[in-house]
Amino acid sequence: MTLPNYLKGYETVYAANPRQASIDWFKQARYGLFLHYGLYSIPGRQEWVQLLEKIPVNEYAKLSDEFTAVNFDADSIARFAIECGMRYINITTRHHDSFCLFKTNQTDFNSLNSPCKRDLIAELAEACAKYKLGLCLYYSHGRDWRHPHAPNNDLWGGSARPEYEPPEPTYAYGEDHDLRQYLDFMKEQITELLTQYGPVASIWLDGVGVPLSGDAAKFHCQELYDHIHSLQPQVLVSYKQGVTGTEDYFAPEHSLPNSNTEANLRGQINQSKVIEICTTMCPGSWGYMKKKRGNHLNEDQVWDKLMTARASKCNLLLNTGPLPDGSLDTEDVVVLRNIGRRLREEGVL
Repeated sequence: MTLPNYLKGYETVYAANPRQASIDWFKQARYGLFLHYGLYSIPGRQEWVQLLEKIPVNEYAKLSDEFTAVNFDADSIARFAIECGMRYINITTRHHDSFCLFKTNQTDFNSLNSPCKRDLIAELAEACAKYKLGLCLYYSHGRDWRHPHAPNNDLWGGSARPEYEPPEPTYAYGEDHDLRQYLDFMKEQITELLTQYGPVASIWLDGVGVPLSGDAAKFHCQELYDHIHSLQPQVLVSYKQGVTGTEDYFAPEHSLPNSNTEANLRGQINQSKVIEICTTMCPGSWGYMKKKRGNHLNEDQVWDKLMTARASKCNLLLNTGPLPDGSLDTEDVVVLRNIGRRLREEGVL
């Protein structure tokens, strides 16, 4: 097996155990850039706009006609991450709205069929390989607001679907609904992500509130994890606070889980695994949100979060929501560059 660029220096461990090499690297990486970018960036009312405003599926899909990503520059993003002291980048390949930023044969609802006409994941994969950054791929697993056979609200919680009234006509209901079709769709897409872009550092699954609201075994997560590792043995798998407990690391939101969280009660967080705290520069939103301009985290707030994570031996995955055109939010760029400078000056890079 060829050593991925981001694992340079871990050759010996990689030869014996590729996944252990990735775990060792991840513990040392400590700090990553999170990007929430998609159709929801266009209205600028955060990434849950379809659910919160109950926008019908076909109406929401019209946003794809405006998706240009004209200023999405993967090379600049990678160089920016390095300047900030980050070692990996995680991007939303497909969020809850089901719009994909990559080439896929499973749906035409993707960036290549928009005015963008580009595979943004391919571009970022090339940049990450060039600069020896780990490429982590966010994928919405438990929650989908477009696919006809994704979980419905009648059997699942966790904001499985928007509360449409009357019911959304494109969804399958009752005996017509087949969760297996959705699971097969996701397996094929994750296969594409792991066979089209070279080495991937992590598959980062989201939407955990849905499977945890019912019989999680119906999602066959372990089968998916095994499939992922069969395609790329070094890939780490995360599913927020965990579904099976067999995930390679846990990724709780905003802070280290306390002893009373559901995940801890299931005995999952207490395992000796890496924890990555994910949080966002824009409080209350992961995608771009116009009305919160000027109210993002400042330098001292980011520094406190980063040092708190390091004191707890956790990674920090810090999110910024690119603007509708794909450019990075200048408000966050200034702050994060200052953090990178501070890390270098204080010798804690």
